[in-house]
Amino acid sequence: MVLPRLLMLVALSFGVALWMPVAVALDGHAEEDVSGPAPTGEPPPEPHSYRTDNYRKPVPLTLEGATVLSSAAAMKLWSQKTAVFIDVYPHPPKPEGLPPGTIWRDPSHMTIEDAVWLTNVGYGVLSADASHYFQRNLDMLTKGDKSKTLVFFCLRNCWMSWNAAKRALSYGYKNVAWYRDGSDGWQEAGGLVVEAHPLP
Repeated sequence: MVLPRLLMLVALSFGVALWMPVAVALDGHAEEDVSGPAPTGEPPPEPHSYRTDNYRKPVPLTLEGATVLSSAAAMKLWSQKTAVFIDVYPHPPKPEGLPPGTIWRDPSHMTIEDAVWLTNVGYGVLSADASHYFQRNLDMLTKGDKSKTLVFFCLRNCWMSWNAAKRALSYGYKNVAWYRDGSDGWQEAGGLVVEAHPLP
């Protein structure tokens, strides 16, 4: 569901304004709410390009050039500590020009233990800044080794992880894995999740 491009102002009883992020513009488009239950439906065929809207829809079974992981396979790889697990769940930035005295509350997010959270890199179109952020952090996380195994995930039926994995392939990374069921599948399989903080 696409929410309006607004921020909700909540007045606290003691008179301090609190801004709660609802949806903001990111890279020229409205952010979508990707939280909530996973949508249901038949997996669509794999597209030739990135998904650019309706990110919370059934995802394909495949990603050309990448390994698609089941929960069991993801857990085995995670236990070996040889791969970098990358969560691409979106995160609204703090808006500019908030009134003085405003308290900004970042939305909380839980992710797979030891995963890194690279925010807003799963959209179908990335700004130059977002693309630089993505490439810079991938280079840092792999120490420049493009053969390092990268595991991209979000939630179940969230196209952002599919997009991010596809984009990593375009950057020349050779061992890209896509964990299709993401943190939803991880928790269902008994995996631990922890509070996440975005990587700068």
